[in-house]
Amino acid sequence: MRPAAVHVELLDWESARAIAAPIRFKVFVEEQKVPEEAEIDERDPHCVHALARGDDGRALGTGRLLPDGHIGRMAVLREARQLGVGSALLTALMDEARRRGHAQAMLSAQTHAIPFYRRHGYAVVGGEYLDCGIPHVDMACDLLAEPRGPR
Repeated sequence: MRPAAVHVELLDWESARAIAAPIRFKVFVEEQKVPEEAEIDERDPHCVHALARGDDGRALGTGRLLPDGHIGRMAVLREARQLGVGSALLTALMDEARRRGHAQAMLSAQTHAIPFYRRHGYAVVGGEYLDCGIPHVDMACDLLAEPRGPR
């Protein structure tokens, strides 16, 4: 699968849930064995949700921006990985964080994804820890600096 372009829309949880929740379930619960009860949480209704679609309209990935500027729940379907979907999602969420006046974006990155986030201007800001049994690190990005990464 190679979409010609990735289109990202920003939605509230009510509008995004029917599409975003199954993507997150497939990636986090089925693939990564995150407990189902830990996946959808009380923060979702308060977040801006990004949905990435290919030119054919098929949903490929999702992520969310919390009110405090944290980005999370970045999930891309296996067949759409390495196609720029994650970059499109992250860029849209960072742009929205800037628009909302955040000077910095924070996220909790699975350690295997550190190089991806570094390409977008993030730096590790703490030690490694386990979240749902998966190694993570906290990362931060100065949103006032010149944007980096694929645009």
